[in-house]
Amino acid sequence: MKDLFRKFSHKTSEIVGSPIAFILALFILLVWGLSGPFFNYSDTWQLVVNTATTIITFLMVFLIQNTQNRDAKALHLKLDELIRSSKGARNTMVDLEELSDEDLERLQVQFRRISEHYAHISNQAEEVAQVIEEVENQESKEYDQTDLDS
Repeated sequence: MKDLFRKFSHKTSEIVGSPIAFILALFILLVWGLSGPFFNYSDTWQLVVNTATTIITFLMVFLIQNTQNRDAKALHLKLDELIRSSKGARNTMVDLEELSDEDLERLQVQFRRISEHYAHISNQAEEVAQVIEEVENQESKEYDQTDLDS
């Protein structure tokens, strides 16, 4: 049953997310809108589109949520495998989605500090690279001048 629902929701998500489905939905709304004068814009005429869109939206929420849950789970497993296989990576990072919000916040603060630290180092490295480039340019000019003097 689960496999059947998975296949159904995946295929439905593909179909409903296609440009053809959007154009079809637009066409249906256009036909509904143009039929208004024929039905004198009655309450029943309005109820038809309201009921149809409500039912479709209600069902699509479950199908899309199933697809998103599956995609998120697959993504987490892929990331867990990368973490597990990387030397120097903290294996405690596997299954982060199981942590409490407070633990995730603490971890985010840690990463922000690490990022700021490496940004500072990166800025210093850029400054050193600029100085080296200036020195090399100056030496090149002096060398070219020496060649002209000879």
